[in-house]
Amino acid sequence: MNTLKKVIINLLFVATLGLQAQSKPFEVVVQGKGEPILLFPGFTCTADVWNETVSELSKNYECHVFTFAGFGEVPPIEKPWLPKIKEGIEAYVDNLNLENPIIIGHSLGGALALWMASEDNNPYQKLIIVDALPSTGALMMPNFKSEDMVYDNPYNKQLLEMDAERFEAMASQMASGMTLNKEKQTQIKDWMVQADRETYVYGYTDLLKLDLREDLSKIKVPVTILAATHPYGKEMAQKTYEEQYKNLSGYDLRFAEGAAHFIMYDQPEWFMAHIKEKLN
Repeated sequence: MNTLKKVIINLLFVATLGLQAQSKPFEVVVQGKGEPILLFPGFTCTADVWNETVSELSKNYECHVFTFAGFGEVPPIEKPWLPKIKEGIEAYVDNLNLENPIIIGHSLGGALALWMASEDNNPYQKLIIVDALPSTGALMMPNFKSEDMVYDNPYNKQLLEMDAERFEAMASQMASGMTLNKEKQTQIKDWMVQADRETYVYGYTDLLKLDLREDLSKIKVPVTILAATHPYGKEMAQKTYEEQYKNLSGYDLRFAEGAAHFIMYDQPEWFMAHIKEKLN
């Protein structure tokens, strides 16, 4: 690991994005040489979620590993959070002249990858989506409508006012269902607790608002989806994925049996084998 080149890139892109000078949409660690891969973490996670993955992939690829604003030690930015993240990444790829980058995205990062690949004239070569859906809101809410997702609502108010002890208890409960690896549950909980509270609340609203189900038809590059089966089983998971991705043609859907949301933690060998296969 120490023999590999590491570069920390703090992005401002003030002229391109029209952001205030103190704002940074994300920070990036660049490691390895070869074809560029952009690795997007899930909600509240830092670049460290990809440590084991990058340790392998950086032997043959140039890995650009992101931590989004408001998570880890990256300062928060003004809302709307998710659109600014997307704009920042597009500027990043353009400024570095990255040729045909591959995107690997987990959860929120997978939805972000789908959004970017649905844009006209995008440069992306292929997507590997890790346990992510084009519409998280539709999964969670009956009669879902994107326009109903607003920042000012009672649930967001409750989260913003929640004291640290109660928030940590909530985070612990949530983390226990995201991975079957008990050692990693603490790390996931800590990322949630460390996150800027407004980013946690309003950023998640941005994710719920995002509905890409119709826009999937615009994606022209190969898409691989690595999906978890826990806790509802493969049959239910397959039904959900096939319904949400029905407008995407030619995708490759694979299920990690016995894995929860953080597949890279629950089935690491399966995960790495399938990542390498799709990259090669």
